[in-house]
Amino acid sequence: MTKPKRKVTAKKQEALFGRVVSILEQARGNVVRAVNTNMVLAYWLIGREIVQELQGGKERAKYGEKVVEDLSARLTGRYGKGFSVTNLWYFKQFYQAFQSRFKILHPLGGESSESAIPHPAGGEFSLASISYPMGTKSDAVQIVHPVGAQSPQGFSPQLSWSHYRALMRVDNLKARDFYEREAVAGAWDKRTLERQIQSFYYERILKSRKPEKMLAEGRSLPVPAASPADELKHPYVLEFLGLPDVAEFHESDLERAIISHLQRFLLELGTGFAFVARQKHVRIEEQDRYIDLVFYHCRLKFYLLIDLKVGELTHADVGQMDGYVRMYDGLFVAPDDNPTIGLILCTEKNETVARYSVLNDRRQIFASKYMLCLPTEEQLRLEVEEERRLIESTLKDRADE
Repeated sequence: MTKPKRKVTAKKQEALFGRVVSILEQARGNVVRAVNTNMVLAYWLIGREIVQELQGGKERAKYGEKVVEDLSARLTGRYGKGFSVTNLWYFKQFYQAFQSRFKILHPLGGESSESAIPHPAGGEFSLASISYPMGTKSDAVQIVHPVGAQSPQGFSPQLSWSHYRALMRVDNLKARDFYEREAVAGAWDKRTLERQIQSFYYERILKSRKPEKMLAEGRSLPVPAASPADELKHPYVLEFLGLPDVAEFHESDLERAIISHLQRFLLELGTGFAFVARQKHVRIEEQDRYIDLVFYHCRLKFYLLIDLKVGELTHADVGQMDGYVRMYDGLFVAPDDNPTIGLILCTEKNETVARYSVLNDRRQIFASKYMLCLPTEEQLRLEVEEERRLIESTLKDRADE
């Protein structure tokens, strides 16, 4: 008895869909790996150029600072963010940490159709050895790694600039190479790699009586899956490609609508607020953060930072805002400015919370001066709550149509 045509057709369509999905997923992954590889290599080469310019790394302090500052200004003018003085020094440090990774045959500034920058083959394997102190169960353990993960062959396309930023802070060369190989073998994200480094995973492996078991466990750690789209939205990637770090990359539809409304609401108050930035990108302790809205009050001369949370207000949210406030005070506040103020808005399903984040040493000025121009927490709560209801009602009506 033959199967009905409909079932056969459905299976074929499902199989076709599966094959196309496989093609797209592989292609998207290849794009991410290509971006990572070229970004890391470019930064290594820039670091090399800087070291060579500063007389083989033996730079005079004042001359070195002037060269890097000038280069930073010109690159920023041409390519935008990503080439600050701090970042250029990172590139220099990166090259020095991985100086023996490539050997480039053509002279600097010369023309050449070839360079001795090796590209790892995907299907080959090589052996790496980790030695252990005498008296342990094994003097050495042989670990098989893909050539793409082997340090001397180049930079792995599976590791991003964020990974190498973490790796270059490891001074011990053997430990650094070990973490690099294991990050590839275990498909670690940057946070997992940093946790392993901070917990002295390499040193613990050396002292372990069962290193093979520890290695297997390290390679099977649960790592949150990141889509190619998320990888390409990383600030480092956006800066490298010269793409605008636009708000849409970091907001959901609900957040975007509420933030847009808040932006209009504060400007329409007519109390002296000027819009400064939306989704302001800041880095705190090597972590990328985004402040949803930044305003400056022209009369009272203070910054107002606003952060929107879709969910319950936590102590961590308050601590994070305090960190933003301190960072803004340190980096952006002029000598005649008043201290920065933070505002946290949390939109839960049944309740909206608005809370000003005021450091203890500025509560008096907040009560006596700032509240003359700031809406109260209750006014903000009602405004956000009403806007959220309108948005959700609109979305429901669209779904019903």
